[in-house]
Amino acid sequence: MSQTVDRALTILPLLAEGPASLEQVATRLDVHKSTALRLLRTLHEHGMVYRQQDQRYRLGARLFALAQQAVESLDIRGVAHPHLAALNAQTGHTVHLAVYEQGEVVYIDKVESRYPVRMYSRIGRPVAITVAAVAKLLLADLPEAERRHIAERLDYPRYTPRSTPDAGAFLVELARVREQGWASDLGGHEESINCVAAPVRGPDGRVCAALSVSAPNVVVSAEELLRMRPLVLRTAEAVGAELSGVTPSRPASTAAPLTEGAT
Repeated sequence: MSQTVDRALTILPLLAEGPASLEQVATRLDVHKSTALRLLRTLHEHGMVYRQQDQRYRLGARLFALAQQAVESLDIRGVAHPHLAALNAQTGHTVHLAVYEQGEVVYIDKVESRYPVRMYSRIGRPVAITVAAVAKLLLADLPEAERRHIAERLDYPRYTPRSTPDAGAFLVELARVREQGWASDLGGHEESINCVAAPVRGPDGRVCAALSVSAPNVVVSAEELLRMRPLVLRTAEAVGAELSGVTPSRPASTAAPLTEGAT
């Protein structure tokens, strides 16, 4: 990378910390003020920085617009599918990817298991929101007031004796999922099907999707499936890292708690 480009790119994270004067920019770059001014003027011409009335510089609107366009152009399914296929190849079990849209949690991708027993689920089909592991992860990341609002307006079908019975129990489960950073459905929708899921985080750190591994207990027990959790978490982290354009900073063998996000 050329020295000029390197210096210009160094200015952007500096200004992300807050407005800075010409002298502060020059000091951080360890260059003469005339050099810093030339770089700032170029960035200003392209809308990447803006000079305030107090003569300090801040990030420009064009930079935020580009960032928003980059996020909107991300194809979560396209990015995630190779990872889902790899997870399916390693486990042999059904793998799903789901997102939260307009009050529903919907499967947007699925890789079938390698054994004859198949799950009744389809891409584009809403999941059983009160019991599905992917739904718990997606709703758990919402702000508390929104979680409560949703929980109090849902119906709670008793698919099996292990189904979530009411809003109170659902909110307790969402709080637990938010804290531990993963979710499971052990016979809550179908008594014979178990599932473990992990959150996929987007560039803003929020949970933008959830992926899961599901299997009938005639093939693998719930305990055996739960032992695959580190692999599921690593896969979700890899998807999130690719979406964000970064390299995973830690092994995903343990979960990061879901944190309170902005409304």
